[in-house]
Amino acid sequence: MGIYSSTYLKNLAATKQKLFETKMFNARNVPITTKFDIFLSHSFLDREEVKGLYQELTDFGFSVYVDWIVDPQLDRANVTKESATLVRSRMKNSKTLLLAISTNATLSKWIPWELGYVDGNTNKCAIIPVSKDSIPPKSFKGSEYLVLYPFIKKLPLKDTKEDKLWVIESEFSYSQFESWLSTGIIMENRNVNIFNI
Repeated sequence: MGIYSSTYLKNLAATKQKLFETKMFNARNVPITTKFDIFLSHSFLDREEVKGLYQELTDFGFSVYVDWIVDPQLDRANVTKESATLVRSRMKNSKTLLLAISTNATLSKWIPWELGYVDGNTNKCAIIPVSKDSIPPKSFKGSEYLVLYPFIKKLPLKDTKEDKLWVIESEFSYSQFESWLSTGIIMENRNVNIFNI
């Protein structure tokens, strides 16, 4: 698999709906000091894809913050200082921000604020491209400020065929997500073109 497709994520959300509901129930209203591996920035209009991404990322063993899952009391239509303070605290307590770039991402007013805040504080942000096509491309080219960030792709390890997440800057500069999450380093000048795997 390469970049995530909308179809794949929606199907994942549908087939694992009961598991998602259990995870969602357990994630609700956790203390403000709770630490997360990932703050998942997204457009609420793409919530079906986000459900699939949440399922995928938590299946990999990562703790994931999604505002309407963890803090369902937040009202996106009525932003207050209190709600902004809560979201800011959740970002501070997350190791990284992953930005789901999907059909409606450009319509979100929150995404640029969240991305700028986390980038300014941790410098550890990446893009999860979501293609509307059922057969998405192998690579991703961001536009405008998105070209500044690496992107996430799921690929099997060569020896074990076990799927892993990779953080990719270019065809020869990439690292496993777990490694990048702990070090913030993307290995450069690799011998294998990751887009050919």
